[in-house]
Amino acid sequence: MNEIELSAGTVQYVDSGTDGPVVVLLHGLLMDASLWDGVIADLSADHRCIAPTLPFGAHRRPMNAGADLSLRGIAELVVEFLDRLDLQDVVLVGNDTGGAVVQLVLGADPKRVAQAVLASCEAFDNLPPGLTGRVLAFSGRLSPRLFGAFMQQLRLKAVRRSPLAFGTLTKRGDATTARWIRPLLEQPELRAETVRMLRAVFADPELLTEAAEGLRRFDRPALIVWAADDRVMPTDHGRRLAELLPQAKFVEMADSYTLIPLDQPSEFAGLIRALCASAGR
Repeated sequence: MNEIELSAGTVQYVDSGTDGPVVVLLHGLLMDASLWDGVIADLSADHRCIAPTLPFGAHRRPMNAGADLSLRGIAELVVEFLDRLDLQDVVLVGNDTGGAVVQLVLGADPKRVAQAVLASCEAFDNLPPGLTGRVLAFSGRLSPRLFGAFMQQLRLKAVRRSPLAFGTLTKRGDATTARWIRPLLEQPELRAETVRMLRAVFADPELLTEAAEGLRRFDRPALIVWAADDRVMPTDHGRRLAELLPQAKFVEMADSYTLIPLDQPSEFAGLIRALCASAGR
């Protein structure tokens, strides 16, 4: 695991260090870079894959006091991350809330982005997304102590696999989701920070609706990949995103819930590879 000191704090990230087009992969709430392990295992044969662990609740290094943990703040952190690593012509990929961050980057500061991939993510008025998102938004209104007690329930597989947690997000990734919650269970300072992050993320339900128009200005190739069995992110939102982005293509992924990188990693890696190949990269 690599680390870089940014204005908001220390961010850990995976870097395959391999040759080829640079693919930067962003995860969602209560997740870390390991969301992308299966995709990176496949794609790193001919691409350089970089996956930061964003301060979305499964990170292990608390951010600086006063760091902006709103979605716009995290998007600015991603832009700074790309700048500091001097990454050029990247393929920026986001799944779940990582896709919301990609949308904000594309609308505000896409100078380092050559291609974009949005995979089953929050969009338009779907914030918080579905029952899982509403539960997270509720938990963010608790005190850090009560939030910690609430999160303790996720030690139980039956709770993790319920629609209240990760049950409608992944068909096959329970072992990974169990690892994601460990920092919250083990580090009290992260519980307080995560409560602050959740309040900031869900503070403006209209944010993505307002940001959507900015996608029209991203006139480079884009791919919208939506889980055919998604129960959290409406398929219609994926099609609407494809209509907004001037050079976008819409694809459905069979036999997957929202977290396509966990449920169909090889197939998803193949779509990213094909996108790069189509641009002659």
